Parts: sequence; C-alpha cells; structure tokens
Amino acid sequence: MNSEQMVQKITELKTVKQDLLAEIRKSIIGQDAVVEKVLTGLFANGHMLIEGVPGLAKTLLISTIARALDLSFGRIQFTPDLMPSDITGSDILVSASGGEGREFKYIKGPIFANVILADEINRTPPKTQAALLQAMQEYQVSSGNVTRPLDLPFIVMATQNPIEQEGTYPLPEAQLDRFMLYIDIDYPSHEEELQIVKSTTGAPTDLPRPLLSATSIIEYQTAIRNLPLSQHVLEFAVRLARSTRPANPEASPQIQKWVSWGAGPRASQYLVLAAKARAALDGRLSPAEEDVRAVAEPVLSHRVLISFAAEAEGIKVKDIVRQLLE
Repeated sequence: MNSEQMVQKITELKTVKQDLLAEIRKSIIGQDAVVEKVLTGLFANGHMLIEGVPGLAKTLLISTIARALDLSFGRIQFTPDLMPSDITGSDILVSASGGEGREFKYIKGPIFANVILADEINRTPPKTQAALLQAMQEYQVSSGNVTRPLDLPFIVMATQNPIEQEGTYPLPEAQLDRFMLYIDIDYPSHEEELQIVKSTTGAPTDLPRPLLSATSIIEYQTAIRNLPLSQHVLEFAVRLARSTRPANPEASPQIQKWVSWGAGPRASQYLVLAAKARAALDGRLSPAEEDVRAVAEPVLSHRVLISFAAEAEGIKVKDIVRQLLE
C-alpha cells in the first residue's frame, strides 16, 4: 500500500466509524466509550477481553458489531466440560466418497470464523483455554499432522463475569498477554436504562445492516499499520510500559512497592498499534501522545500484577496506571 492509498483509507475511516456507530446504536444503547474501544481493537487487529456483570449486553455487543461489519461470527460457550476439539474441530470417520470403506474427514470447529465470541472464558480448564493460544497468535489451527489457516480478519472477543468466581479458572498470564485490550463494562446511566427497557419490551427494532466486508477491513488495518509515528510518541509508549516494571531502575518507589510483575514488550507494541487505530478512527494521519494516554488503561490493566501490599491498601491496577500517566 503506497502513501496515497494509505491517506485515502484513513480519510475514509472517520466517516466509516460514524456509519458503524449509527448501525450499532440500533441494538446497543449507551456504552459509547466501550463501543469505541472495541472498534479501536478491531481495526488494530487485536483480541479483546471484555468483563462485566450479567445483563450488560456483552454478547449482544459483539454479535452486533460482527453483523455491522458483515463478518462471519462464531460463538463458543465455555463450560467446565468443554474439550479443545470442541473449539478447533476434529477428524471423524465417515463413509468414503466412492462408497467403499471409510475415511477420516475433518469437521471444522466454531473457531473458523472472523469474529469469535469466547463466552465466559474463565469457566473452562486451562487445557481448553490453551486451544485458543495458537489461533490467537499464529492465525492457524493444528489438528493431527495438519495445520489449517484461519480466515482473516480473525478477532477473539472473550467475556468473563467478575462475580460468581467459584469453579472458575483464572486465565494464565501467557493467555492474558495475547489480548490487546481489557475492556470493563459498567452499568448504564438512569436515562440509558430507561431507554433500554423501553426499546427491549416494545416492538422489535431494526437490525444493523452490514457495512464493511472482510477485505475492506483488512485494507483499513493495513493502512493503520502504515501510519507514520513520531519518535517522541514511540518513546513515550515504551517508557510508559517500562515504568510498570518494579525491576526497572527508573521505576518509582510506589511501583516497586505495589507491583509484582510489570507489562512486557507486547504492551509497548499494543500501545502503539491501539494509538494508531484511535488516531485513524478520528481521521488523523499520525497518532499523538494523547492517543497513547487514552489507550493506556485498557492495554496495561490486565498486564500488571499487583503485590500483596497493594491489595492490602486497596490499590487497584487502574489506580497504578492513572498515577503513571499523571
């Protein structure tokens, strides 16, 4: 993609974003900040972990965005008895095509879709959670001796419930690190809840119409990656990620006291990519330091492991990230 094509795509993207928001609002009321974060992650080609109590439309949000983008959608309901083959697919014995004998045929699992909803991902054991690892990182699935590529774009949007933690399996750090953004969904405002109840208990509303194909989304993702980045913004993103590490000589006394493990190099990469996507969705051709600040909390929140001292003082990861930004 040359520079003229990149500029054209980024210029288009601001209008595309407004059209997408209009379609998504047909089904999702309020939560504009959450929707913008999801669109940022999607156009940055990053996976997302979405957390919120039941009934906040996490599943509806993901399926609505997939519909508005005209992408194939796969839902996996994670349960304690879910097996890896239930996600990736498996070989089954069927009658041979010629009618004589039997042969193995590979039946694809639900992971072969553009947008994957991994619903309540923390309710399944680590062995099954790990079935997503290769797909999320390498965009391919191995079964037996065969490796099969996944259709692009491929985005995993996982949800988890912050309550009812009995019988759950917290995600390993290696899996958490593969999610670009952690998005926390809060309760709607009073006015928004009135509108939600009114719209969902009356006549059915129009469904979002598909606006973008898989090919056009990949083109926008490519244009975003090609955006130029100034040296001071790059250095700010790297310094911010490094400042979360207690072993870093430049770490503040609070970080050394409150943090057990800081964010790794992937955090620096995702801070830059998410900042580029945020700038592009605004129609800007170069991300600024403010873009890095805006995406810092969803990029870093699930990558910083707080210490017992921080827990004892009631310090949350979000408090630490906000203090770093100040």
